[in-house]
Amino acid sequence: MTTRRGRRPAAGGVPLTFEVIAETLREQIRSGRLKPGDALPTQTALMREFGASSLTVQKAMALLKQEGWAVSRPGKGAFVAHHDHAADDADDLDGPEVTAPVTGTAARVEVLERALAEAAQQIADLRGRVEALESGGGERGR
Repeated sequence: MTTRRGRRPAAGGVPLTFEVIAETLREQIRSGRLKPGDALPTQTALMREFGASSLTVQKAMALLKQEGWAVSRPGKGAFVAHHDHAADDADDLDGPEVTAPVTGTAARVEVLERALAEAAQQIADLRGRVEALESGGGERGR
């Protein structure tokens, strides 16, 4: 029997792999190693670097996008968002709280709900593709 990745141990406190990936990328953005507009590493590169599955990397990227750290450009990939997340950089009229990612339990629940909704949509899309393939019509090599 294989061990399932991404499961939190009963004791808790140990971050899941997608959380580690997201935090690593956040730190690269905070440090300036990744700048606004820079392309984020590809899914393949992150899978290789962290020994993670594609789903785990997708969850990390979804989290970064939902928190405002990253944006997607269809056909191009994911990029660092153009606003600053540094708490000490208050150039915005609304102050750093507006530009910093949301934190706390309620915010995490909201992020998880969005990720769940996105996953449900992906499942529905895949189900439709499988049904199309099984019925003889198909979208091969899409």
